[in-house]
Amino acid sequence: MIDRAYRVYCYWKTHGTSALQQLVYRKLATKLHASSDSMVESASSKKSVAQLYHTRFESLAPLQTYTIPQSNIRRVSIVTDSVASGSLFGGVGTALIFSALLANEMGAQLRIITRTQRAQPENIDHLLALYGIKLKQEVQFKFAAFFDQKYEVDVQENDVFVTTSWWTTAATLPSVPRKSIIYLLQEDERMFYPYGDDRVKCEGILRNGDIRFLINTKLLFDHFVDDGLNNIATNGTWFEPAFPSAIYRPRNRGAVAKKRFFFYARPNNVRNLFYLGIEVIERAIAEKVLDPAEWEICFVGKDIPAVVFDGGFAPKKFENLTWSEYSELVGTVDVGLSLMSTPHPSYPPLDLAASGAVVVTNRFGNKTDLSQYSLNLICADLERDALVDALRSAVRLASNSKVREQNYRNNGLLGGWEQAFGGIIKNLSEEK
Repeated sequence: MIDRAYRVYCYWKTHGTSALQQLVYRKLATKLHASSDSMVESASSKKSVAQLYHTRFESLAPLQTYTIPQSNIRRVSIVTDSVASGSLFGGVGTALIFSALLANEMGAQLRIITRTQRAQPENIDHLLALYGIKLKQEVQFKFAAFFDQKYEVDVQENDVFVTTSWWTTAATLPSVPRKSIIYLLQEDERMFYPYGDDRVKCEGILRNGDIRFLINTKLLFDHFVDDGLNNIATNGTWFEPAFPSAIYRPRNRGAVAKKRFFFYARPNNVRNLFYLGIEVIERAIAEKVLDPAEWEICFVGKDIPAVVFDGGFAPKKFENLTWSEYSELVGTVDVGLSLMSTPHPSYPPLDLAASGAVVVTNRFGNKTDLSQYSLNLICADLERDALVDALRSAVRLASNSKVREQNYRNNGLLGGWEQAFGGIIKNLSEEK
């Protein structure tokens, strides 16, 4: 029973609530059908190795494809779980921006292939419009559900496929030429799992020597190379994310009574260390580092439980924000706390620093200092009191408007995605 619950948890953490719901519905339907036939012999309930494997790793089902003649217009196909509004932040948004810019440079058509939910075109329109990207060709959408093998995806010889996770890469590898795949890798995805089958399979994809890798940040690229992934050193390149000032900038809150504190709260994404975070905030409140009389404490994320700190104080919750709403909010923040127990700096600390806030985050491996991005980013060890001390320093810095402003003006963050991807996209577009 514990093993089954753990498998459900791993599936949910990897693929999200919607995919889990669909899986549960299918399992229930299968059980109801099976129970209606009382004459089935017990031997028929036995499963082959292939059946057991498919049940456990259903999301790795290969894309169902067929070949069509090559046309004059190339295509860039992005393979991802979902482009629902709740999925577009951070990595998925970055993948869509990269794919759109690559398609434009190649004079190609952008095709979005989703695996867990049908695409919502208005979400793509909103994202691209926000970043001022206008596609030269009409976008296509294809729902290639891993749980329904009745679909087919047409492919042609010169298609390019941008995969967005180890599982979408695993699903694409058997179905298209390997040289056509660009794996946009934005985290050490092995760290999503304990040591077990999922981690081993992920490791196998990360060590694939036949595909190209595009790594989000030099920090993460160096982490992989230092860990012995020589294929990434050979077949990979890295980029630094961009934060256009039209989107990420300080906002005028007017004559507000309180300063604003931001906590990145995602309890179901364990690498974001929600429980350590609330411990740190509770201690910071107790030590008057964050006095609720002076600070509006905001929890921003997903699936945030009702939290009450000592003294009966409850934070304000922000969930399911659009990208525009999110960028408006981060522009009003004075101090942020955003944790990520992986080598990648993650997006919220950079979003906040790009918007004028002072941010505390944690060290991890070669992620020891983020001052190359901004002097308003403070790194601390993953320990409650060290993080509280870092918050104390952040509050002092945020109160020094002159130094805080100077640090913001001297940010090392890139201001445009064309600058971030320019050389990479040019090289890719020139390939035959």
